[in-house]
Amino acid sequence: MTREQLLLVAALLVGVLLLLGWAMYAVAAREARLAQRFLGVQRVAGVDQANVPRTAREQMLRGLQGLGGLLTGSGVLSARTVTELEQTLQSAGFRGDRALAVFVGAKVLAFFGLPVLTWAAMVIGGASQTAVVFALPAACLVGMLAPDMVARHLRKRYLAEVQRSLPDALDLMVICAEAGLSLETTIERVAIEIRIASPAIATEFALCNSEMRIGSDRRRALQNMADRTRIEALRRLSATLGQSMRFGTPLVQALKTLSAELRQEQLTAFEARAAKLPVLLTVPMILFILPVLVIVAAGPALIDLLRVM
Repeated sequence: MTREQLLLVAALLVGVLLLLGWAMYAVAAREARLAQRFLGVQRVAGVDQANVPRTAREQMLRGLQGLGGLLTGSGVLSARTVTELEQTLQSAGFRGDRALAVFVGAKVLAFFGLPVLTWAAMVIGGASQTAVVFALPAACLVGMLAPDMVARHLRKRYLAEVQRSLPDALDLMVICAEAGLSLETTIERVAIEIRIASPAIATEFALCNSEMRIGSDRRRALQNMADRTRIEALRRLSATLGQSMRFGTPLVQALKTLSAELRQEQLTAFEARAAKLPVLLTVPMILFILPVLVIVAAGPALIDLLRVM
């Protein structure tokens, strides 16, 4: 590519980025006007609330939501893609109406914004034309894949926290059940008590409790909790609680058994990881420790040999 073509591509990227920024600003301004009108209606109705100004982070999220909403609402993304993205975000702990729109908006902004920043940095740094030619497509690729990688990382961390804290939550459920609390009250109490130690499992239990109070089928609410996270332990928990509600089996004994099984599985997983340590330490020992030992053991003899020669 010639220098003129590179400048044309960079100008197009800058123009698209400015257009996206204008769209985000327009959406944020519209939301601010609607909020001001809503507060005015509340004051007229006698409900006086403090007009708290929006932070820069909130305005940015509003802009990303509007940008992503334009794409999700226009039909550019297929229904299957939208469903997969929603499941991934829900599994990562991001729920709400605007989670998908904010994610899509951030992905579009990164796809167009990162190449512009890369081009500007390379032009200021005096990079060669060949480096710019290879850097711009790489920046586009990183901008397109980076949000997905971040979402998958957050999802993995969120599910790991849920699975790690589930036995403690079951122990609290046993205590509440032995105290004579109902299932809904037990789940609500556990969500409150465990929130400081594990916000992830507290969020799942609180959402399950809300669904159980709103809907008529409690087993469906438990199944939804298992389907959101796709964790086998939660599937077993929902099956155990559903069986207890259906056949009237003792709930306390079932929870104790399930908690003991989960703790034993965690202990087995720790033992398996510990058994892999000798194999994992072999390469560092060969690369870093063994050469040092050879130098310490054979170093004096080698120095004497060099002196003699």
